[in-house]
Amino acid sequence: MNIVGIDIGGTKCAVILGQVGGNGELSVIGRKVVPTRDFSDPYGMIEKLQQEMEVLLSEQSTGVETIASIGISCGGPLDSKTGMVLSPPNLPGWDSIPIVRLFEEKYHIPTSIQNDANACALAEWKFGAGQGTQNMVFMTFGTGLGAGLILDGKLYAGTNDNAGELGHIRLDNFGPVGYGKAGSFEGFCSGGGIAQLAKTRAMEKLQMGKKVGYCSSLAEIDSVTAKTVAEAAAKGDELALEVYKTSGTYLGKGLSVIIDILNPELIVIGSIYERAGHLLSPSMLEVINREALPLAQNVCKVVPAALGDQIGDFASLSVAVYGISK
Repeated sequence: MNIVGIDIGGTKCAVILGQVGGNGELSVIGRKVVPTRDFSDPYGMIEKLQQEMEVLLSEQSTGVETIASIGISCGGPLDSKTGMVLSPPNLPGWDSIPIVRLFEEKYHIPTSIQNDANACALAEWKFGAGQGTQNMVFMTFGTGLGAGLILDGKLYAGTNDNAGELGHIRLDNFGPVGYGKAGSFEGFCSGGGIAQLAKTRAMEKLQMGKKVGYCSSLAEIDSVTAKTVAEAAAKGDELALEVYKTSGTYLGKGLSVIIDILNPELIVIGSIYERAGHLLSPSMLEVINREALPLAQNVCKVVPAALGDQIGDFASLSVAVYGISK
């Protein structure tokens, strides 16, 4: 079964041709990438994506008639029921764009859309770390923090696609700002949040005349990132290790709430957790062991995402698969 995925992002968009085998495995056959910045008009971008889809199919010596489903992954907010993109902050001008209708009217192929966190949850559930589970939470841990929820063997998107916005939960009265809220889950557990924590701690040390492994002077404060802090932590820098310990502590606080409320069997965390889980897990597990209900905690594992760099491709393709299987 041939399927097409459309991955729409603020920096680049991709068209992916995939194939589902007889035993359910998913493979990527080909892809085309289009820089988002090349198009200020969303309709022009959609037309270009459609053109690239047709070129991709031609290169693979197949046609539109062989495609069973099209899946679209896009940053929210959006309405998965009506197929509308609703003014995502990383896509200026994409205001109430009926993208599903535009694809279905042109190609007469079943088309569906999900926000990127939900799409990634579907990918990890069907083809990654969450295979075989019935209750799974997927969390992004990159530029921001969001989540996709698989409950009772189904994607749960909420009343209007706003379920899983865990990054907006306030975990403390003060702290790094994320999702427009100081002390939020995203503030403590995202690339930007870790950088904020690290900059604040570095400033404290540097102003006292002390050395910082990931920042040698106040003039370099703006260059601090989660990656540079992780690199310093890998070399044993105490302050860098402390920053990741703090992030891990708040990760544990947030996960304890999720474990108590949703009782999942698996929590899958992507991006930074995949690369730096060893820096976050000790303090995270310490808090979960202390805060979460034992009966719920004992049946829940926390693991890194398994799809790595492939997750964007698999996410949109998974929306296509889910669209015709539910």
